[in-house]
Amino acid sequence: MPTLDLNGLSLYYETHGAGEPLILISGLGYDHDFQWRFMVPGLAERYQVIVFDNRGAGQSAKPAGPYTAQLLADDTAALLAALGHASAHVLGHSMGGFIAQALALEHPGCVRKLILAATNFGGPRHIPITAEAMAVLTDTKSDPLERLRRGIAVSTAPGWAEAHPERVQAWLEYRAAHPLDPAGYQAQLGIGLGLLAEAAGFEHRLAQVKAPTLVLTGAHDKVVPPGNAELLAARLPHSRVHVLPDAGHLFTLETPEAANQAILAFLE
Repeated sequence: MPTLDLNGLSLYYETHGAGEPLILISGLGYDHDFQWRFMVPGLAERYQVIVFDNRGAGQSAKPAGPYTAQLLADDTAALLAALGHASAHVLGHSMGGFIAQALALEHPGCVRKLILAATNFGGPRHIPITAEAMAVLTDTKSDPLERLRRGIAVSTAPGWAEAHPERVQAWLEYRAAHPLDPAGYQAQLGIGLGLLAEAAGFEHRLAQVKAPTLVLTGAHDKVVPPGNAELLAARLPHSRVHVLPDAGHLFTLETPEAANQAILAFLE
């Protein structure tokens, strides 16, 4: 089991492939496996892909929270250094996009190229989660299995869940075998909540980011509406937007091949 003791805690990580390093930063509550399992093989054909579990999730330690984007960016920078990399290409999805922005701002030398996926810059001017998605994701009273089914449906493109019952079933079975750690999940929730204030968000600092940046979004994202991509790109001096037309929020699981194609085209 590959773990490293970094910043006072144990972080689980894996590396796949060879070449320039590309580190993938997971979203809220997801471990390295289910978040990236369909994308890693294609990316690892050309890069050394580093995946890991953020503190609070998966096989990494789960110290008391709340956490901040800066704290987990420090974890990411420490992991890269421990693996012998002065810098890497960086991809962050959703909450991982918050961490990636903090990494680019506080550890700019660590970031070669930056990919911000299904994320926003926080603060009062980002486009918030839709009411439909909010109702599903904050439901605490319905049956857990049914709640997860509804969460999958609202986090993916219309009709995707019905068209891919085998992948939905695998998703349900995976979560049943790997339940969320409630304390770790709550601690990670603090990352997004901590960025809501004007002064805390990244919006007014993104002009400092010098790394070439791809802003990647799903056209049907109800969790982080796709309009956030243009808002991000307007603040980033070396950026472009790519919209995945058949995807929602969790395109790492919905359309991994299309996401990889956009990422590889950008990196190369």
